[in-house]
Amino acid sequence: MGISDRLLGKKNVNGHPHIEAVHPSAALPGGEVRIVGRGLRPHELRRPQVRFGDVEGAVVISADDFLVARVPPGASSGSVIVSTNDLSSNPHQIKVAAPIAENLHPVTNPALDAEGNIYVTFSGSRGQKVPVAIFKIDTNYNVKPFLAEMTNATAIAFDRTGQMYVSSRFDGTVYRVAPNATMSTYAEGMGVATGIAFDLDENLYVGDRSGTVFKIGKDRQIFVFATLEPSVSAYHLAFGPRGDLFVTGPTTSSFDSVYKIDSHGSVSTFYRGLGRPQGLAFDIDGNLYVAASLSGKRGIVKITPDAKASLEVAGPGLVGLAFAPGRSAVLATTGAVHHLSWGVQGAPLVPEG
Repeated sequence: MGISDRLLGKKNVNGHPHIEAVHPSAALPGGEVRIVGRGLRPHELRRPQVRFGDVEGAVVISADDFLVARVPPGASSGSVIVSTNDLSSNPHQIKVAAPIAENLHPVTNPALDAEGNIYVTFSGSRGQKVPVAIFKIDTNYNVKPFLAEMTNATAIAFDRTGQMYVSSRFDGTVYRVAPNATMSTYAEGMGVATGIAFDLDENLYVGDRSGTVFKIGKDRQIFVFATLEPSVSAYHLAFGPRGDLFVTGPTTSSFDSVYKIDSHGSVSTFYRGLGRPQGLAFDIDGNLYVAASLSGKRGIVKITPDAKASLEVAGPGLVGLAFAPGRSAVLATTGAVHHLSWGVQGAPLVPEG
């Protein structure tokens, strides 16, 4: 084949375009997916057409054997089809997260109670007083104000009894919040308190983004559990299946780490190579999922127990996730919450003793 033929993209264009794979196989609107196959570029350097169901997506890059397409607003889970020269490819399935609430401001994972209600913050800028600090989204996706009187509500966690705890990065306090939204101080004096998580023994861990992970016993005694490099935004915490605490904290680097802290407070690097890693959660098989960038592509990154990473959900602005009933997930961006029917079973946040 001559160079002019290659430039015209004439390789493998006899017959219909064919899709072999779509990666990642799940996305939010605005996420970019790579479609691999053959005959995917028309003659004369024209762009192919990519449809997600009935909605056309934007083609970012195209070649004969692959193209990169952006999932459009309004797309839903279903088939992707590439059309070239008035010929259409085979359909290939993709899962697209559906928006369930907008005009929010989460800065880490959403949280779910035992009934499946979703809680998400409107955290605001530093020191900003907002009319509603936490919203409750019921199982029918009705959004209602839940908690008003808190500045910079940051992370939400539930203990084994279903009691809610919320950190405030404004005053370094963790609050206990009753089902009727009355609030009391649980622990204070923890710097810029961000991520929180419970261990198997019901101790609460709090990440002070200036460099400390605190451990709060059931008697409310506070200890310094570990120290880390300071974060420019927040620490995010999650316990793994063997009782180790996993922590992310974005820095000014584009090659950040996920840290593992054992029960004695010893810190090691579990995985290095993520851009701005934030909220994290485990599935039932011990795989870790992180809202981060991998090789410059933003979304939800899966890291296996042996530290192999892959992008599993494409999407911009993701800050966290929480697994939901029915092998699904709730994904939080900087301004909205989405639901993804994913086929992944999440691990319980507070394991049964």
